[in-house]
Amino acid sequence: MSLPIDQEPDMFADEPVQAPHAEAPAEPAAPPPPPALPTLAELPDDHLPIAAFAERAYLAYAMSVVRGRALPQVEDGLKPVQRRILYTMHRMRLAPGSKPVKSARVVGDVMGKLHPHGDSSIYDASVRLAQDFSLRYPLIDGQGNFGSRDGDGAAAMRYTEMRLTPLAELLLSEIEMGTVDFVPNYDGGDEEPKLLPARLPMLLLNGSSGIAVGMATECPPHNLREVAAAAQLLIKKPEATLDEIRAVLPAPDFPGGGQIISPDSVIRDAYESGRGSIRMRARWRVETLARGAWRVIVEELPHGVSSSKILSEIEAVTNPQPKAGKKEVSQDEKNNKALLLGVLDAARDESSDLAPVRLVLEPKTRTQTPEEMMRVLLAHTSLEASVSMNFTVIGLDGRPAQKGLRTLIREWIEFRFTTVERRTQHRLGQVERRIHILEGRQIAWLHIDEVIKVIREADEPKAELIARFGLSEMQAEDILEIRLRQLAKLEYIAIEKELAGLRDESAGLREILENRSVMTRLILKEISEDTKKHGDERRTLVEAALSVAAVEAPVLDEPVTVLLSKNGWVRTRQGHGIDPQTLSWKSGDSAFLVAEARTPWPLILIDTTGRAYSVRISDLPGGRGDGVPLTTLIELQPGARVAQAIAADPASDWFFANSGSYGFIARLEDLVTRQRAGKAFMTLEDKESVLVPARVEGDWLAAASGNGRLLYFPRAEMKVMPRGRGMIVMGLDEKEELCAIACPPTDAVVVIGSGRGGKDVELLVKGVALEACRGKRARKGGTLTPKVKPVALKNPA
Repeated sequence: MSLPIDQEPDMFADEPVQAPHAEAPAEPAAPPPPPALPTLAELPDDHLPIAAFAERAYLAYAMSVVRGRALPQVEDGLKPVQRRILYTMHRMRLAPGSKPVKSARVVGDVMGKLHPHGDSSIYDASVRLAQDFSLRYPLIDGQGNFGSRDGDGAAAMRYTEMRLTPLAELLLSEIEMGTVDFVPNYDGGDEEPKLLPARLPMLLLNGSSGIAVGMATECPPHNLREVAAAAQLLIKKPEATLDEIRAVLPAPDFPGGGQIISPDSVIRDAYESGRGSIRMRARWRVETLARGAWRVIVEELPHGVSSSKILSEIEAVTNPQPKAGKKEVSQDEKNNKALLLGVLDAARDESSDLAPVRLVLEPKTRTQTPEEMMRVLLAHTSLEASVSMNFTVIGLDGRPAQKGLRTLIREWIEFRFTTVERRTQHRLGQVERRIHILEGRQIAWLHIDEVIKVIREADEPKAELIARFGLSEMQAEDILEIRLRQLAKLEYIAIEKELAGLRDESAGLREILENRSVMTRLILKEISEDTKKHGDERRTLVEAALSVAAVEAPVLDEPVTVLLSKNGWVRTRQGHGIDPQTLSWKSGDSAFLVAEARTPWPLILIDTTGRAYSVRISDLPGGRGDGVPLTTLIELQPGARVAQAIAADPASDWFFANSGSYGFIARLEDLVTRQRAGKAFMTLEDKESVLVPARVEGDWLAAASGNGRLLYFPRAEMKVMPRGRGMIVMGLDEKEELCAIACPPTDAVVVIGSGRGGKDVELLVKGVALEACRGKRARKGGTLTPKVKPVALKNPA
């Protein structure tokens, strides 16, 4: 049975037509999906939201700075401007033995052909490449004034001259052997190398320093012999560990010498992670004079430190000036001045061409030892300084990353094998082309009469030579261009001799390319040759020593009483047992802290933001005056006030808490700081306050809430930490606050507060009453009976 035409199924429809007898109505066809919207990355710049456009533009700028300006390549250890300077000088044939040319000429060529930036940036980069106090192995031989380690700038580029140093051959000797790729310059009118074919890891030899967008690099220099030995070790033994590498490459080697005093573990961690800091110290000798006198001669300084900097630091300590807004210098500055003047009589710089560093330090008296004087100077000047290590470089994959020492050397080794392979292939191609040419000349010599006849009679001699003698187009072209004298009998003998040598060389080149071990032996041999030619002795001594963090004048241990007023005036009184009723204060002022202490102890202050400050009690003024304002001793944060104060033995433990019921136990010495601006100690939330700290004397802690509850819990449940927010001390109800803490030495605690009618009461809680409040940390404890609204807790008398 056939259906009417209007009811027949459409054979080409996406969905079959519903039969007319079906009870369910036909479902409508699904609409086609909407076209996919382009992502932000696919949108053109003029259709982007401003925020997305700014992000895209800033990322492009950041990567441009990282790749094209600030970070070195792991392969040759150079930044683009340095690479362009050296390549331009190579093209100008400014080899080590050539006559130097004006620096302005080099800068002009670099700027006009490869580096379209300001001439000052190019000249500054070239000056640094010539400074033997900046680079361990200078790459430019500068003639004239190229600056000094004291910060003096170089003469103008119209006065100075430059040429390459012999060590620059390590970067440029293979540049024309097909070893690296060339790319168009900024306008497409010239070419420049993407990399230089470094024969040794130049990144480690000279180091690098730069700041990019969001990252920075600070690679220290190393000794050439040690770097070469480390590279050879990893080539021979790719699985060598960092400790095995450091057996031959122990630490950086700076151009100015000095001494690395950091422990070996610190240096190792920096090499392993690619980031760290090492401590350096100057090196000196004691020069004896007549009648038992002596003086110290400093001959080597930490990297980046100059004699003028040391003298200016000595001047700043011995002649301190009040800071802006202050009438006089701080007590710390007065103490440092007295300390330094007590050991040093004079300091002068006698550096010259013969002695790049000669700093003369004369003692105050011959009775002291040189070690005593130098200990003070090391603590207050840059005679001891830190040098950062940050191996952030652009790796083989073209991405900036922080790499460890082992990774840096392995990536250079991979680059070196690639370079030697390309060099060998390039040379093999040259050899094979020459062999091909000479074989054609042999054929021409053997058929000299026919060749001359063809050239004389043929209309197309080139094609006729190719057809008759089976020559290639290259061979035929060469035969047509050679002189008749080159077809003499003696010339044929020279051709045979050259062919024999080239065929031997070709076989050797093929063996290098086909046999990895042969290439490895060649690279090892070349490293040894370069080391023998350019290597030198280590300059920086590596010897761990105790770092001099601080030197203080000896303080006589005496009993004193620290007096601090609510308005912030502080002073001391000799002795203990002073009656507080006999103390006098300024009008409108009263006591905030009266504490019996000793002169070597610190006065610890905690402000309303949880920041901790410390002042040496020996620095506080004594006598019966009003003392000095705390603001002359510390620098409080804006809007902050002193909340709590402690004067006690720094070895004692204290219980700290805030009104939000968070607390911890800390040793008092953890709060000591030499910074006048203090350091972060307690983490406080909004509207939280610091409670009166309690000295830890027993095994139990007490905490009281504002609603009249007391919790007595084991001390072992409270965390010990040097700073932070801590743990919950006591469970609180909503809108309830912790109001007091204590650590009683016995099973009893005194609650101070207000009772019925607002009367001041002191309630001794012990025995059964204390048992009702005993529990675990973070519990709510028990209600005090009779009812008391606590204000403070104290230990029983």
